Amino acid sequence: MEHSLTQAFGKNFLGQAPQWYKNAIILFLVINPILMYTVGPFVTGWILIGQFIFTLAMALKCYPLQPGGLLALEAVFLGMASPDTVYKEVVSNFDVILLLMFMVAGIYFMKNLLLFVFTRILVSVRSKMLLSLLFSLVAAVLSAFLDALTVTAVLISVGVGFYSVYHKVASGKKIHHEHDHGDDETVHEYHREDLDQFRAFLRSLIMHGAVGTALGGVCTLVGEPQNLLIAEKAGWNFIEFFLIMAPVTMPVLVSGLLTCLLLEKTGWFGYGTLIPESVHAVLKDFAEDQQKKMTQRDKAELIIQALGALILVAALALHIAAVGLIGLMIIVLLTAFNGVIEEHQVGHSFEEALPFTALLVVFFAVVAVIHEQHLFSPITTWVLSLDTSAQAPMLFAANGVLSMISDNVFVATVYINEVRTAFDNGTISREHFENLAIAINTGTNLPSVATPNGQAAFLFLLTSALAPLIRLSYGRMVIMALPYTLVLSVVGMTAVVMYVK
Repeated sequence: MEHSLTQAFGKNFLGQAPQWYKNAIILFLVINPILMYTVGPFVTGWILIGQFIFTLAMALKCYPLQPGGLLALEAVFLGMASPDTVYKEVVSNFDVILLLMFMVAGIYFMKNLLLFVFTRILVSVRSKMLLSLLFSLVAAVLSAFLDALTVTAVLISVGVGFYSVYHKVASGKKIHHEHDHGDDETVHEYHREDLDQFRAFLRSLIMHGAVGTALGGVCTLVGEPQNLLIAEKAGWNFIEFFLIMAPVTMPVLVSGLLTCLLLEKTGWFGYGTLIPESVHAVLKDFAEDQQKKMTQRDKAELIIQALGALILVAALALHIAAVGLIGLMIIVLLTAFNGVIEEHQVGHSFEEALPFTALLVVFFAVVAVIHEQHLFSPITTWVLSLDTSAQAPMLFAANGVLSMISDNVFVATVYINEVRTAFDNGTISREHFENLAIAINTGTNLPSVATPNGQAAFLFLLTSALAPLIRLSYGRMVIMALPYTLVLSVVGMTAVVMYVK
């Protein structure tokens, strides 16, 4: 009995995570107290950061909230950060928590409008180059005013919806039973080649759209969670943030869209696949049939959502309130005027963002350790000892490399806090602080498209129901993101060197 109970505890710990991963986390938790009382809190703090980045890099094996949270709890228990410091860190970044809680949930109630837009684009535009450009551009514009994670969720919904529609036709229901998982065995031989081509077509289109969310997400304070955090530390409103970032973000946006066209033209890195004519015919018939079935109430719902989008853009541009409160306003307006009155209907809107919100609080706990132990002070001192013109490019590069292997929100939180402390201490001027903030924002947002580890939207796509349907693996995503990574990083660094002194 005792042996079986021990086995049960072992299986329950971190659930279905690989055994080697569980062993690594247990080793971390055991070794940290020993290190704390042998080499001291400073060295142990750096080792803890390395362990935490490991949990972020292995996010596909286990969501980082659990192992990262255990490390944060241990750090507090060992006295590396006090609960009061963690609380103050969370309160000082409360705007970001409000953003994740309410803005993402607010956009959830616009999903039908966003699905309608992307569906019309997909069935109406026949040129693959133009279609890819529109997907990337529309995703960028939407991410600038909404949220990259939510826009990615819409792209996933569009992809799953159209794949399911064609798969039902290609499955040959008269001969085979229909399955819901897109298994090759259900596909009639006649349609197998078209289905494989359709997968490649959707894969390239979704990747263009996902990169588009990064292109737009870097431009405004609501595009990514760390943007609002940086804007809050710098005291920028929506318009100020956009204008201050524009010398870097606008050249990057143009170069990203040109890269999209080049990839479709050349067919490099898995792009350029056209949609089979038979598939397009099926999807077009389906879209037209769905539009004919729309009731007056459905149309009224879309109109209300469109008006809500206009109110959202105006409220953000005029900065009438904290971003999270604007999101709450959108929730109230869209649910009230579209008849969403049951608690469980509203509850679904919070499912996407709250796990990441909890993870963000864990980030802040690790940041509290960094503050109390002054872990980054030597690095900050060294960077600020460089020639003034070299400091921004150095921060861009450092943030970029770290964001490729860990979460860009965590990296941005650490560096903007260090730079803000230097400004508060009078080490740097206000103008130079703003320049370094530009480098941190663009450095965490642009090179991080290299892997799913850095961008929450990319990780969301990779772990979604769509990824296995279109055969989008971790390795394939990295390869398809490579040209974008190179272009965005080089153009971003060049712009920082030229315009950010």
